[in-house]
Amino acid sequence: MDYKRMKDILVIRVDRGEELIRNIEEVCKKENVQSGIIFGLGAVSKCIMGVFHVEEQKYYKNEMEGVFEITNLTGNVSRKDGEVYLHLHITLGDEKGNAFGGHCNEAWISATSEIFIITSEEVLDREFNSKVGLNTLKFS
Repeated sequence: MDYKRMKDILVIRVDRGEELIRNIEEVCKKENVQSGIIFGLGAVSKCIMGVFHVEEQKYYKNEMEGVFEITNLTGNVSRKDGEVYLHLHITLGDEKGNAFGGHCNEAWISATSEIFIITSEEVLDREFNSKVGLNTLKFS
């Protein structure tokens, strides 16, 4: 992994064999990102993604292995209890053009990935919301 800061934008290259989420989190910690918008693309050989079932307040995970393009990675950086908190969704395309998506828990890069984070110095916090069972944005 390598990255470069360009004013309010972080550009991250995650390399073959590296785990995507861990590397994004590492850069956000190093650069003390308080909040931001994330988007990116690339290629993965393995991805663990999930869908949240609101009534059960439970994530259902799907593990995908194979040849996939990241057709879209989108999400945000915020803070929970003072720590970096990533919320990312991913869409993958296979060699037949099928698309798969969900909340991104892990993604292992097969070639490369290019991630852009538009950062802000403003703190954006999260707190646990028992009504839905998720850490939601807190605006007070």
